[in-house]
Amino acid sequence: METTTQPITFDPYLKRLGLRKRLKPNLSNLGRLQKAHVLQIPFENLDIHAQIPIELDIARIFQKVILNKRGGFCYELNGLFYELLTHLGYEVRRVSARVYSVEKGYSPEFDHMALIVTIENQEYLSDVGFGEFSFGPIALQWPSQQLDQRGVFHVDEHPDEYICISKDDDKAEKTPEYKFKPIARAFGDFHGMCQYQQEDPNSHFRAKPLISMATAKGRITLVGRELKIRRGQQVVVRKIADDNAFTKAAWKYFRLKVPPLINSNVASPTKF
Repeated sequence: METTTQPITFDPYLKRLGLRKRLKPNLSNLGRLQKAHVLQIPFENLDIHAQIPIELDIARIFQKVILNKRGGFCYELNGLFYELLTHLGYEVRRVSARVYSVEKGYSPEFDHMALIVTIENQEYLSDVGFGEFSFGPIALQWPSQQLDQRGVFHVDEHPDEYICISKDDDKAEKTPEYKFKPIARAFGDFHGMCQYQQEDPNSHFRAKPLISMATAKGRITLVGRELKIRRGQQVVVRKIADDNAFTKAAWKYFRLKVPPLINSNVASPTKF
């Protein structure tokens, strides 16, 4: 079925973030925008499990995420955020990031999209599409250790001109999140990996349907047959009986309408 899309406009976008006026392009407001984004717009992969193609088309993404009040994954969320920041007068560029996992090491190029924002000759990493990450921008100064409301983040130089972002885990041990080269990328450069995430059996996004969003004191994640609510150090896990219960939980906790899902009962993804 064809979806009618409208041109991207920014007042509805700011309203979706709970912000009602144009903000001047400075570091403080970048922090406000980033934090509002991760608190208001969930990370989710439902279209993959509903077999609805995700295309790198900003008008379609705007319709889905802003007007239809859905969420998305990195190409959608950071793709939209790039447009908003550019509109507000920020100097911003997209970068290709390679995500780290203990099992596989670093993923291929273009596996993740992040943003670099330049303010008063200082570059900052800004990312609203990586699940559990920082509330505020991270200054690209290395080596450095930076305290954010979501934890302690580290910036280090990595071989072959990469910059590595790490985070302290629960045991205060530094664990890599991802690495990137600070090279500007076009939106279309991510097309191949965007298709891979949707179609390849090895893509973890094809595991279980997932919705995850930060809260002021923790995180709520709905994945497959499980709902996990974290508040500080307290974690409550509840079982989800079936797709109908999944749909009800999605509305209750995220105010998100779930499209009809296909083959949803498979193995669980990681990172959330």
